[in-house]
Amino acid sequence: MTATLPETTGATRGLPSLGPEGTRLLRLLDDTFESWGVSAGARPMTMPPLLPAADLARLDYYDNFPHQAVLAAPLDLEKRLTTPFDGTHGHWPAAALEPAGLGLPSASCYAVYLDHQGRQVADDTLVTVCSWCFRKETHYEGMRRQLGFRMREIVAIGTREHAEDHLTAFTARVDAFAEAVGLSLRKEAACDPFFDKGGSKALLQRLTPVKYEFLYEDLAIASVNTHRNFFGERCAITLASTGGPAFTSCVAFGLERWLSALTRRHGGWEAATRAVLDAAGPVI
Repeated sequence: MTATLPETTGATRGLPSLGPEGTRLLRLLDDTFESWGVSAGARPMTMPPLLPAADLARLDYYDNFPHQAVLAAPLDLEKRLTTPFDGTHGHWPAAALEPAGLGLPSASCYAVYLDHQGRQVADDTLVTVCSWCFRKETHYEGMRRQLGFRMREIVAIGTREHAEDHLTAFTARVDAFAEAVGLSLRKEAACDPFFDKGGSKALLQRLTPVKYEFLYEDLAIASVNTHRNFFGERCAITLASTGGPAFTSCVAFGLERWLSALTRRHGGWEAATRAVLDAAGPVI
């Protein structure tokens, strides 16, 4: 069963808002996914919505995802007087802005790795966060494709085995939950340019994909990602047991995309919420 997505305001600008029904379902989903992490031993954390652009650059973010990057810059209080707001095009001209020293990340996990930089961690560290994320897109479409959206992630930091076992366990959990809520998902390998395109790690990625997406129809609503020791090396996150760089992996849920998939499948907020309550009630 499919249906027209319940209306939200601001959808064509990539900044949709949710009414009471959508807000309830979004919170229900997030509570469910967070509980999965907590039951596995993850520490819930809250991360800042902005990160230093210099830190993201050190993680090759602007080389790997330049098409998605969104930056924040304060007004230059003197130059704004001679370079006023452009009401015709709806933006401040670059000449009126100070340098953009802050970035709006496209995924929640970047802040987790930066928060752990320079630290030793246990072999089986788990963290769960839900953050606002931002991606510049060629077009926006309701809750399917947005400029600003919320992403729940459960992040593993530790040994290679811990990172791999984390993805195995949560892949099974995503599959079981999707079946319980009536979503037929397909799992597909996806490219994620965390590694130099011409290097040996890029060859390894082609042989052993580092990212799998769970798609409902043509929409990716969740993913499992392994970064090997990339963030461990770049952020100097080391294992207390060996002193070597930590391995990382994460499972990610685009909350608004789940809303889109569930309401398309069940026809509206009430039926979608009931499906999630029936599937996740004992877990929460």
